[in-house]
Amino acid sequence: MNRVPMLKTPRHCHAQQRNFFNIAGPLINKKKEYSERRVIGFSMLEMYNVVSGVADYKHFVPWCKKSDVISKRSGYAKAQLEVGFPPIVERYTSVVTLVRPHLVKASCTDGRLFNHLETNWRFSPGVPGYPRTCTVDFSISFEFRSLLHSQLATVFF
Repeated sequence: MNRVPMLKTPRHCHAQQRNFFNIAGPLINKKKEYSERRVIGFSMLEMYNVVSGVADYKHFVPWCKKSDVISKRSGYAKAQLEVGFPPIVERYTSVVTLVRPHLVKASCTDGRLFNHLETNWRFSPGVPGYPRTCTVDFSISFEFRSLLHSQLATVFF
């Protein structure tokens, strides 16, 4: 009888596998975070005006289908946003803090879609001597309530 020798694989080698829905994967940490800093060719005020214009998000923010400002006063806005791609489209409410031209901060308040969602846009002077530049510090931190939404987010983040 002929025996085929077993192949030995080093202990540090693991088969890599990525499933769209990895149910067996870790369910504990669904929190996602991202941050970035850039110097760009727009002034602080120009960037502030774009980011603080929540009602226009539906025109340029990826996956944002609807963006309505429910209330607004000096330094504060409340907005309802609809995000997703068919057949999954969800709605949530955010409170937006506005400090012209330095800060736009949004926090989810209704808790139906997210356990936690916070975005921060900070604008500071850019290249000295070039007023049409600014430094943008962007950060986002979020955690979906549902495992389905968390798994879908891994496709994009």
